[in-house]
Amino acid sequence: MREAVENKKQRGLTLVYTGDGKGKTTAALGLAIRAAGRGKRVLVIQFIKSPQRTYGEKITLEKLGIEIFQTGVGFTWTKTPEEHREALKTAWAFTKEKVLLGGYDVVILDELNNALAIETFPIDDVLPLKEVLELIKNRPSQMHLIITGRSAKAELLACADLVTEMKAVKHYYNDGIPAVMGIEF
Repeated sequence: MREAVENKKQRGLTLVYTGDGKGKTTAALGLAIRAAGRGKRVLVIQFIKSPQRTYGEKITLEKLGIEIFQTGVGFTWTKTPEEHREALKTAWAFTKEKVLLGGYDVVILDELNNALAIETFPIDDVLPLKEVLELIKNRPSQMHLIITGRSAKAELLACADLVTEMKAVKHYYNDGIPAVMGIEF
């Protein structure tokens, strides 16, 4: 019995931060900092954010020695479907390679849920949900996966060990205050 409990303690977990409220990426990045502080090797892959822009989290995580890659081209309404599809295809190939090669204790797939929820153009051929679920199942056994973003798919929620839904109660955007440097980016 004790051995079974020890094995459960050692296996990698899948955590999902979803919902319409603010704080999904922030929670995941806090976990990245905590894990790195404990000597864990951490990788962050951001599916929507573009490497053409500067984000505070990238600046800080790089200073801490945490690998972070922005693989997107920005919000879905700022580029063509073809540009987004190509970015998602490249991001997914990169993600599979990084995860399956191992070498990381914690991998954060930031805004993967947002990418999987795109309905304005087809994505299943470049980012198949079935492959995402297979990757979760077949990752190195002690690797923790953290997946963020709105509109998490039910199938993904079903295979997660932890699901936290961020709920918007009040937000300054509704009062006309735009994104704030150091808070949103």
